[in-house]
Amino acid sequence: MILGFDLKKYIRDIPDFPEKGILFRDITPALESPEAFGWICDTLAKRYSGYGIDKIAGIEARGFLFGSVLAYKLSKGFIPVRKPGKLPGETISESYSLEYGKATLEIQIDAVSAGEKILIVDDLLATGGTAAAAAKLLGNAGGRVIEILSIIELTDLKGREALSGIPLYSLISY
Repeated sequence: MILGFDLKKYIRDIPDFPEKGILFRDITPALESPEAFGWICDTLAKRYSGYGIDKIAGIEARGFLFGSVLAYKLSKGFIPVRKPGKLPGETISESYSLEYGKATLEIQIDAVSAGEKILIVDDLLATGGTAAAAAKLLGNAGGRVIEILSIIELTDLKGREALSGIPLYSLISY
């Protein structure tokens, strides 16, 4: 791990995406940098080692990138949390509101066993709707969400308030 690493140098601002008036914090430059991506993965693995997690759930699509690497590094199972129609077999779903529309998330019905401790991973927490829906979905499946991990948190949008008391950890905030 590199002490004093400035991850914000690897986050690009894209105005008016996906809609006019939205400032998108793009993590792609961090993914393109072996140093930045490695720092993120190593930092998270160190934090969650010995945390008592049974499985890691990654929210489509960028949550897959970090969640799957973290699952590998910690020798845990990975649960893909996807948009409708993307998973084979029987699924359960949860619909929710975004800051610019509505969406639905799904997991396979057998992805979680009763009582499993789940860490949810995504790249960004804005209003908290996506993370809250994922937590509700995983809880309805029998899991127990012990924390939500977001690489970036947009604090002005107060997404933490939507998480119903589930702890949130973020690497950086704006």
